[in-house]
Amino acid sequence: MTLADTTKLKRAAAKAKPRLEPVRDAERTQQAILAAAEEEFASKGLAGARVDVIAEQAGANKRMLYYYFGSKDDLYLAVLERAYGKMREAERELNLTDLDPLEAIRRLVEFKFDYCQKNPTIIPLLGGENMHGAKYLKRSRKLRDMHTMLVDIISKVLAEGEKKGEIRPGVDPLHLYISISALSYLYFSNSATLSAAFGRQLSSPAEQNMRRAHCVDVILSYVQAR
Repeated sequence: MTLADTTKLKRAAAKAKPRLEPVRDAERTQQAILAAAEEEFASKGLAGARVDVIAEQAGANKRMLYYYFGSKDDLYLAVLERAYGKMREAERELNLTDLDPLEAIRRLVEFKFDYCQKNPTIIPLLGGENMHGAKYLKRSRKLRDMHTMLVDIISKVLAEGEKKGEIRPGVDPLHLYISISALSYLYFSNSATLSAAFGRQLSSPAEQNMRRAHCVDVILSYVQAR
């Protein structure tokens, strides 16, 4: 093989594989791609989302996107894991086990409502993955651990409340969390259709404040010892 042939091979290899960035820049690029992908998947779904649009919005290129995430499907799963991870991290920062049990439940209900309000992309992301039958989340190795830890925390809160006589016995922590999530999720996911059906602008600040207080009342009324 001649020197010219060797040079050509090196150039071809360099074109085929993007250069590695410094660690900090690589992390910044990946987070920019994930943020852009979250917006694209939330607004257009997996089928309608375009990788070139994601790359452009992230200030990256498609080769770099594929280098970090492998494929469009893998990027979609990474976005879902990131969305759940951010929510679980914020829930952990509530330090629920350090609070009085009823106050902990109240804070969790308020948090779920506020999180949906402040992070609107979570609604279409979860709705889209439910339409897929959780096909992509079933591949996740992180999801179950994240949710198991949350249910464990709620179990401890309920047990402490039951011991103090503040929370009634027999409350299932998983179903309680599902109910807390559903009260907020349905409100935001169906706000447009419910507003049209009942002739009330449910997205207004006044209606949202009323709904938030209602969610707290419903859950606390259910868990409190009688």
